[in-house]
Amino acid sequence: MNANYKNFYRNFYLQTGGFLPTKPLNQQVYPGDFFQIRNGEMIILGNIFRNNTVDPDSCQIDYNVKLNPIGWKFHDGVTKPYTSRERGHDSEEGAYEYSKQLISFGATGSFLFKANEPESIKIMNWGSIKDLLIIRLTQTHFSFREIYVVTESVSTLDWTLAISSDHKAELEIITDTEGPGLIDVFGHHSSKTILSKDLEYYHRETNRKPSFFKAKKLMVQDERLEVFISELIAQRQFQNEWARSFYKHEFHYDNEYAPQIQSHAQVSVLDMLQANELNPNTALQYFRWADANLDDIEKLFISYGN
Repeated sequence: MNANYKNFYRNFYLQTGGFLPTKPLNQQVYPGDFFQIRNGEMIILGNIFRNNTVDPDSCQIDYNVKLNPIGWKFHDGVTKPYTSRERGHDSEEGAYEYSKQLISFGATGSFLFKANEPESIKIMNWGSIKDLLIIRLTQTHFSFREIYVVTESVSTLDWTLAISSDHKAELEIITDTEGPGLIDVFGHHSSKTILSKDLEYYHRETNRKPSFFKAKKLMVQDERLEVFISELIAQRQFQNEWARSFYKHEFHYDNEYAPQIQSHAQVSVLDMLQANELNPNTALQYFRWADANLDDIEKLFISYGN
């Protein structure tokens, strides 16, 4: 899945109030699934209930949570330059009328998305299990340093998505219904596609698959991170003086250089811990949970090649 999808993923997060589509699209995820993002892919490694990481009886799961459907119909860079009401003839049914609509995509990555009747399944008492999960996922059951846990998954009655691969992409559909809006005909169960041009992705899903989700991600505690960064910056300030006295070589020492370490400090603070410093008794001092967000969408589109 290439970068043409990123615009849709970012808009999906913003329009639906923080939900993410699975990657690849149409993959199914359930509350309690834990996964990592590697080379731009979601790698599901297990489920906290199936793996007995937590006692299923201690967790409260709410089913059939109705979501606001308004946030599940949106588009970007798409126009409707042509629409008409036309007449046709069938040998069995005789004359009939139908609506024809041409949808134009203005740029690579422009998209049109429509979902109906979104419902979620949600872990309701996350606050009562989150600390236990940190200890068991990082110390006693597993030794993760980076992990996501799905807290809520969403299925819809149906959904339809079209993403362009070129600024000249087009989609022409006909249906026996009509409406004034851009997405009234798109995704309708009676619509038929008569033309699709330069589309990266075009799919209509008619089953209730839990392919959208919210998740928590494991993070280093802010206090530990700030102390680590301060100590590392202080250490680097004296690096040149130490090197000048230790190495028997004339290097150029740039005292104006300030190391940029913030983006990698999350993992570095854990790598620099002394043996046995991180254990079941101290794990909560080093880890916390945060909501998966737009930064994690960026990770879904970082690929290191084959």
